[in-house]
Amino acid sequence: MEDRGQGAAGREAPETRGEYRHFLEIPTRWMDNDVYGHVNNVVYYSYFDTVVNGYLISSGALDIEESSVIGLVVETQCRYFKPITFPDAVHAGLRVARLGNSSVRYEVGIFRNDEETSAAHGHFVHVYVDRENRRPAALPPDMREALERLLVEVG
Repeated sequence: MEDRGQGAAGREAPETRGEYRHFLEIPTRWMDNDVYGHVNNVVYYSYFDTVVNGYLISSGALDIEESSVIGLVVETQCRYFKPITFPDAVHAGLRVARLGNSSVRYEVGIFRNDEETSAAHGHFVHVYVDRENRRPAALPPDMREALERLLVEVG
């Protein structure tokens, strides 16, 4: 999240739901809680994967078995602001901050239940490659069109 507002002591501030273009509700599971009584940090990355790939599949831009290109994660980051605990509902917000020829920077906000500010947010960069030779490949037109619907000006 580039050039975002700063919270107390210069720490990046949580974001609001209005900053995202698409949402997916994801139920937490009992097994998501760790020994400290909240959803473990690694589970947040599964939320990122779920909202990104769920959007691409539901928009018709990705067929996980047949598409000519596949996305490889090359960078990811998450900032945590407050805990989520089972049985909370997660609302994963999605936007696209950068859309290149063969790469996409997705930004994801994780919201707890009906709260207006994010419990966590971060980013996820996919480089799209040819399914067969794993070389960078241009985004197919239907994928580019679906991603453009989520594109926002950041900063």
